[in-house]
Amino acid sequence: MQKTDALPDVPRWAVLTAHAVPLVALPSGLWRIAQIAGAPVADQSGRDGREMVLALSLALVSEALALLTLGLVRPWGEIAPRRLPFIGGRPVRTLAAVIPALLGAALLGAVSVWFAWTQAADLVERVTRTPAQHALLVACYAPLLAWPPLLAATALAYHRRRRTTEDRTPTAAATSG
Repeated sequence: MQKTDALPDVPRWAVLTAHAVPLVALPSGLWRIAQIAGAPVADQSGRDGREMVLALSLALVSEALALLTLGLVRPWGEIAPRRLPFIGGRPVRTLAAVIPALLGAALLGAVSVWFAWTQAADLVERVTRTPAQHALLVACYAPLLAWPPLLAATALAYHRRRRTTEDRTPTAAATSG
């Protein structure tokens, strides 16, 4: 079996799910970077520097947020790394990780549905000029639809695992009396 940095009590499916999140976010970011670099992935007319900075920022922030999902299966998701100010070396409270993850999954899901319903057709028509560009855009953005359920499943697995661990840990009241 392959060595991973995941915790030993994390179910294999949760590790795979957590690692899938950055992978489903990657194609859209690469598409944005290719567009910024001038590759013929989309129509470049009317693009200004501010839009390019926004596109690059969106690509980087999206991938960074996707990589945070790995914290739900790795040690740094249970004990904050020492290099972090104020919280370094302290245990991560279960709900402090689960609530933002589930809210993020809900927000991503809502934005995905809204965008697909109201904006996607216009975007495809506006930025693509050829059938190849159209296919590439869809191929790069379609994987993002998997992000919300993958994140939610990983967060729920984290919650179940951490709550089970906390239930086995004796409380101060039980050990002092």
